[in-house]
Amino acid sequence: MFKNTTRRSMVLGAAAAGASLALPASALAQASSAAKTPLVGPLAPNPAEFKKLMEQFTGGKATQADGLQLDVPVLADNPSAVPVKVKVTLPITEQDWCEEIIVLAELNPSPLTCRLQFSAAAGTAEAAVRIRLSQSQTVHALARMKSGKVLVAKQATTVAASGCGM
Repeated sequence: MFKNTTRRSMVLGAAAAGASLALPASALAQASSAAKTPLVGPLAPNPAEFKKLMEQFTGGKATQADGLQLDVPVLADNPSAVPVKVKVTLPITEQDWCEEIIVLAELNPSPLTCRLQFSAAAGTAEAAVRIRLSQSQTVHALARMKSGKVLVAKQATTVAASGCGM
């Protein structure tokens, strides 16, 4: 009988290297709350979650439109892998640096698509990632600086229909 030990050793190796194999607490919370509430649709937007994430990140502070650059294609041909680039254009100093950047997809069922954390040693705050979009919508990026400033940028994107019925 054939036994696949390669996969098992990869999983054990990842665990030994300090990698976490558990779901994030937010995913577990969403799964338990989804089991309690009727599902409107698998790709239904979640405006309450989007608003909650925005308020949590800003902490009720005013936001600043200058200082954050967001690059998302106007037309994304693959909704499962939409390229997103985020960059803080303000000067990064030892006194003021970007602590965290989040990327939110306004009409996704789970709006938080990406969370990035930085330290003063990074010297820059920029990243390029690919996110999944459930439909054409506005993508938002927010950055929190050490000084307390919250930077925002947003851009609308149109996604093409995929072949998998998404």
